[in-house]
Amino acid sequence: MPDARSDIFARIREALKVKAPRPHLKGEPVAGKTSAAAKPWLPDGGESAEASLAILAEQLAKLKAMLIRVPDHASAAKAVAELAAAKNWKKVAYHGHPLLRPVAAALPCEAWEADASFEKQRLEGCDAGLTTCESIVAQLGAILVSSASSGGRALSILPHAHVVVAEAAQVVPDLGSALALAKARHGDQMPSMLSFITGPSRTGDIERILVLGAHGPKELYLVLVG
Repeated sequence: MPDARSDIFARIREALKVKAPRPHLKGEPVAGKTSAAAKPWLPDGGESAEASLAILAEQLAKLKAMLIRVPDHASAAKAVAELAAAKNWKKVAYHGHPLLRPVAAALPCEAWEADASFEKQRLEGCDAGLTTCESIVAQLGAILVSSASSGGRALSILPHAHVVVAEAAQVVPDLGSALALAKARHGDQMPSMLSFITGPSRTGDIERILVLGAHGPKELYLVLVG
């Protein structure tokens, strides 16, 4: 059975001989040769909205992130409130965004608009951080946040749990689409920080034992409206 090292070297040899495809597409056959085209090195993102959502759900499950789908904004507020009660959260910090303020108002615990008065010590003491996002990449199960969409750099990192509330229309098939959407939204005034979040923070540095929450939130929840 081939190991990871052999697979990496095989891909390098292939890249030197075969025309490289875009990351999520199949490569074109090399002219004059009967060999197979290069294999895509990123998973497919889906050719329709429903296909992308199905791929997203599968990828998030692999990454140990929780997807909560709701039909409308009222249901999103209810879902987050139920999550806060089940987890016994005492303090939640949130980004001052129109999508989030009704959700924060429905919480059964203290809710603090963190970007209105940033305090590192207080933020570290919060059980969860509540943010929006720029987009969600189906092919990787990655959530693109920025300093504009998450109330700065710290709200999505310092609390124990990170809750993202987003619209289903923000799900895009691939990385290129996510970056194009950010460019279209912000133009020449791009946020100072863009970050792709792929599941809870994790590390395997010590004896290759997977540890969650080492450098950021231990839990990630995506509440998807629509």
